[in-house]
Formats: sequence, structure tokens, C-alpha cells
Amino acid sequence: MKSSNTLRNALLATVASAFLLSTAYADDALKMELTANKVVKNAEGKISYLPVRTAPTGTVIQYKAIYTNTINENINDLAVTLPIPANMTFTGEVSPTSAQASIDGKNYADIPLMRKVDGKMVKIPFSEYRTLRWNIKLLPANKSAAVALNTIVD
Repeated sequence: MKSSNTLRNALLATVASAFLLSTAYADDALKMELTANKVVKNAEGKISYLPVRTAPTGTVIQYKAIYTNTINENINDLAVTLPIPANMTFTGEVSPTSAQASIDGKNYADIPLMRKVDGKMVKIPFSEYRTLRWNIKLLPANKSAAVALNTIVD
């Protein structure tokens, strides 16, 4: 039950953040479709994605958002974000790889995030990542762009 609520809450939070982004464009120019899929690797190493509503601890879940420009004009310099759901840990896998990450939802930097510890620069653990952002320079009229991140159920 806990993992079911986690996935549902994660989807709601992501949709809410996408809704706020969508309202920035008049007449709903930007639509977003979000999916959550279990990442399954077969014996040959081929990866497939299966729709999921609940998942036990340790399951890899991919969150994928497809942003569609629904108007006859290009959208330039679009920043889209996906939060990393509570009770999930980011795996470091993203698509496209140009994503930036944040541990506070405000300050973003290229992955891997770094910080100074005892005078040395060290990688921040993926478990501390909270939000990812992609900058889409151009979303042509009536076209789509997809972004995705993988997480593990805690």
C-alpha cells in the first residue's frame, strides 16, 4: 500500500508542477503527458517498460513526460522540471542527458552535482537529488519533446 501511495503522490506532484508550467502559456499551448513504467531487463539485457501503479522496494521506475506544443508557433527557451518523488531515489539515468539537477529545487547544475567536503570536491549522492530540469531551446509548432528519469523505490 505504501508504494502504491508513493507512486500516486509522485504522479500528482509532477502533474501539479507541469500544470504550473502549462499555465504560463496562453490557451494551453503546452500539454504534458506523464507516465510511470517499471524498467525490466531480460536475460539478454534488453530493456522494456511496463506500466505500473504499485511497486515493491528496489523496483526501478521510469518517469517520462512528453511535452507537446499545441499551437502553430514555436516555443523557445522552455525549461521543464520533474521532481524526484518522495520515497524514491534517483538512479542517475536521464534522457536526454542534458538534464540539470537540484537538491533544493532552486539551484540547478550539471550532473553530477558536486560540493566541497573537507576542502575536497566530492559528488553529491543521487539520494539527495530532488528535482531535475531540462532546457529545451526550441519546441517547434505542433511537435513534442520527451524527458525521462529513473528512480528506485526506497
